[in-house]
Parts: sequence; structure tokens; C-alpha cells
Amino acid sequence: MSQDSAHALAETALVRLLKAANRRDAGVGQRAALTGAALAEYHALRSLQDKEAFDAVLERAQACGAVRLTRPRGDVTGFIERVDLLDTQRLADMLAQPTHVSLVSQAADMLQPCIQAFPVLEDVLARWAALKTVRGDGPQHAAAWFDAWRTIAYCREQGECDIPVRDASAQLFKDSKRIEALVPELDVLLAGDAAAPQRPDTQVLQEIGLFREPQPVRMAARLIVRRERVSALLDSPYGAFPPDTVLGVEGSPSRVLTIENLTTFHVQARRLCDSDVLCIYTAGMPSPAWGAMYQRLLAGTPSGVPVSHWGDVDEGGFRIAAFVSRLAAAAGHRLEPWSMRPSDVPQSQRRPAAPRTVQRMAKFARDAGWDELAYEIETTGIVAEQEG
Repeated sequence: MSQDSAHALAETALVRLLKAANRRDAGVGQRAALTGAALAEYHALRSLQDKEAFDAVLERAQACGAVRLTRPRGDVTGFIERVDLLDTQRLADMLAQPTHVSLVSQAADMLQPCIQAFPVLEDVLARWAALKTVRGDGPQHAAAWFDAWRTIAYCREQGECDIPVRDASAQLFKDSKRIEALVPELDVLLAGDAAAPQRPDTQVLQEIGLFREPQPVRMAARLIVRRERVSALLDSPYGAFPPDTVLGVEGSPSRVLTIENLTTFHVQARRLCDSDVLCIYTAGMPSPAWGAMYQRLLAGTPSGVPVSHWGDVDEGGFRIAAFVSRLAAAAGHRLEPWSMRPSDVPQSQRRPAAPRTVQRMAKFARDAGWDELAYEIETTGIVAEQEG
């Protein structure tokens, strides 16, 4: 082994010690020392020059107050038997590496302006402090979370319109692909939950009004839809239009039913296209332009007309329902669940849900104003897809 290799072996040992120190400082480890197996390669060195090269690195660490070396009693030139950490920061400085504590502190400083808008960041920082990751990110990725916050703020400033994601990214970051790289961070901020299940990219982008390809709003009923340039009876089984061109419907539907999933919408569109039930596909979490269109439709709908929503019996489904409920309330209507009670789900389609999932489902059900349904969620503890 060359002296350079011995130096590298010693530095690798000290990096291992620094990692142990980070674990100890984060409260997830107890020891910060090198003994036995951690020094086995060093003890196997057969060349005096290699041993002295290794020793020189560790003696330099001891001289700067980072570690304490222990050798056999009375043998000042013998093999080092133990390396105890004395000062994490001094060791990190010697290795030209940041400590985990300093990385978390820097991340907290960077994200401080974002926490009021997105309190979930406090949980993200707490997980980082405990040496956990969130969507694969640690504190060294704090800039991505800051940029995700900037992205959401930018999109909300644009109002009730949908814009191409790469146009928005080029405008905001001078990098047309930056926002698409931020989807995991955007998803957590929008969900408000560091442990929320990951959603498809298109769903996350759509929620803040960004799209790779523009999505029309799909509607089914035997009703006349008023648009910017034409008013006409919806075709069979459904019609699809840019949401900002839809102004309202002629007459009064007997019910307004929003549906989360496309397969279910297609089935219901064929069944209801000759009725006066207005069936609207939300495409998952509605976009701002969809929301504005929905409120225009409800503003012209008499208050006695039932307004319902049908989505998955899971965390995402009830989160979407809570969002649609807020839109309906702003237009003067109360949203009701449609086939979203656990008791509506056949036994063969039920799956047990984790306690945290049940808790989040019930929270969103209450946010939608469905207290009785929230209690049923808590007592049954299941999830199911809408198609079931």
C-alpha cells in the first residue's frame, strides 16, 4: 500500500467517525469512537511506512482537538487501539465536511420565510434533524424546497388560469425543466404532510395550474352549455372544452355530480348523458381554471339542487373532496358525498388502512363538512378505489 493509500484509509476512518458523531448528535446513536473492526484494516498494515502515514493523519486530528487516541500502555509507537471523538465541529473542519447539525441549521435559515405558508416544513426539518429523509431529500437539498415554495407562490399570483409548466419554469428560474424536478417537494407542500403518499406528477402540477399538455373539462348531461362563442346541447356521451370557455348551463340540472377518476366518469357519462344530471370530471385534484369554471356553473344553479362528489375512499380522495367542498361553499352550495361511505364499498373491494391514513381521511372528511362520514371512516378503517 502506498502512503497516499494509507492517508486515504485514515481519512475514511475519520469520515466514519464523523458519521457516528452526526448520529449521536441527532439522538439516534450513542457511540462516537473507532475500535476493533473499524480499525481492522489499519491493524492489518504490514509496512511501517504505511502505519506511520495512517498515524500521521489521526495524530493531526488529535493535535487540533478533534479526537483522542489510545495506544497500548507504555507503547507510544504501537498501533492505535481506540479513537474517541472530542469535538464534532473540529473533526468536520479538518475533513472539510459540514456537520449534520450545521446542515440542518442552514436549511432552517433558508426555509424560515416559507414556514408560515407551509407549516409542514417544520416536520420536514424535524425529520432531517433526526437523520431521516423526506422524499429522498436531506437538509443538503433545502434549496429545492425553497424553490418549490417559490413555484407555488408564483402560480398563485397568476390567478385562475392554467399555464404550461415549462413556460412557467423558464420565467421563474430561467430553466425550463426546473419545476418538473421539484414535483416531490411540491407534493409534500401541497399535501401538508411529510408522510403523504406520492401522487403522479401531473396531479401535483395540475393542482397549482401547471400542465405539460392542456386538459379540457369533460361534462355529460342532456343540457345546453353556454360557452364564449357558442351555446349547444352536450354531445353524447360527453363534451370536452377548455375550462375558461365554459360560462354556464341553460336551465337547471337535477344534480351536479363531480367524479374524481376517468374510468368512472366514462361509465357514468354513458349512463347519464340523456339525463339532466350534470356529470363533471375533476381529473383528480382540480386545477385553478377548473375551479373557477365549477364556481361559475354553481353560481347559476338554484340552491335547492343537490351538489355531490364521488371519489376514492382514501386519503387522496377525501383531500380532493375537501377542496371541491370549499369551491362549492364559496358558490353558495353544500357538497354531499356520493358513494364515498365505507359502508358503500363491497367487502371484496375493501383494504385495511394504516392508522395515520385513517386519521388523515377523517380530517379531510371533516374539512368537507362530513362529520358523520368521518366517524364512519374512523370506525371501519378501510380504503378502496372508486372503480371498485
